[in-house]
Amino acid sequence: MSKRVLEFITKRRSIRKFTGEPVPREALEIILKAAMAAPSANNIRPWHFLVITEKERIGAICRAHPYAKFGVDAGAVIIPFGKKEGYKWFDQDMAAATENLLLAAANIGLGATWCGLIDDREAAVHSVAGLPDDVFGFALIPIGVPAEEQPARTQYDESRIHWETYKD
Repeated sequence: MSKRVLEFITKRRSIRKFTGEPVPREALEIILKAAMAAPSANNIRPWHFLVITEKERIGAICRAHPYAKFGVDAGAVIIPFGKKEGYKWFDQDMAAATENLLLAAANIGLGATWCGLIDDREAAVHSVAGLPDDVFGFALIPIGVPAEEQPARTQYDESRIHWETYKD
């Protein structure tokens, strides 16, 4: 049982090459349901998700981010976003939802990569995506049928584990 849990989690890898095939809406809905199953402080659930499946818009949005240009061949792009102002747990809630989304994508056979949105990157993607002014784009996630395979892996490092108390 515990081995299956680790296999589920370690299947998630950053995939940066896609076949260009469309991602079925049913698959996207599964991924979004997983994202919204994430924990949220006080059950605020600040997340909203912009889903782009139109090829030209996918290309424009991915080209707006200096490290997401690989996503032009993705079958979809998801941008988790929400109202950050005044909610101190926004980043934690959004990160949990984004990780759930990535785990779900990997486990239904899709590839994805989390491209963070900060400063100029957020502003550029925000503008191209047409998000409202009062929200913050948390991430840009190209999703698609993988054209590359990354082996499952853990990056477990026993030297970073401190049992009971911190020791150098």
